[in-house]
Amino acid sequence: MEKIHKTNAARILDQKHISYDLIPYAVDETELGAEHVAASLNEPIERVFKTILMRGDKNGLLVGVVPGNLEVNLKAIAQISKNKKVEPVAVKELLPLTGYIRGGCSPVGLKKPYPVYIHQSAEQLDYIYVSAGLRGLQLKIAPKDLIAAITATLAPIAEEKKE
Repeated sequence: MEKIHKTNAARILDQKHISYDLIPYAVDETELGAEHVAASLNEPIERVFKTILMRGDKNGLLVGVVPGNLEVNLKAIAQISKNKKVEPVAVKELLPLTGYIRGGCSPVGLKKPYPVYIHQSAEQLDYIYVSAGLRGLQLKIAPKDLIAAITATLAPIAEEKKE
């Protein structure tokens, strides 16, 4: 088995003495979504959370972390983050703002300490997956540990996907 190299996100969790597992999966460059990750890990989509960088009109950048079967509710996250309006950031801005690329954006180890909001469904689960900071590598972590590590807020920030 090939050695898994620790990511910056993993090193930060180590420094905080937070337990997690690094779980590799096969990357499909044409399918970077949570559905592919969940299928690769043989886990329900509700456990695979995606990290979305957004910009609020009043308070600037913020991060939403939602289960793969849902999408961010922009009105809800705007209200919770005390913005009038929130929009996802363009993919080309992701790397300079976070240090991560699309499909590998972790809520842990962002370039700056942006406010992070995690969908409240996480608290009903004993573990969830979030990106470890690279495509092909997930952090398996207890939601309470993730929340403590990054000082995140649990909130109702997601809704069913619109077709």
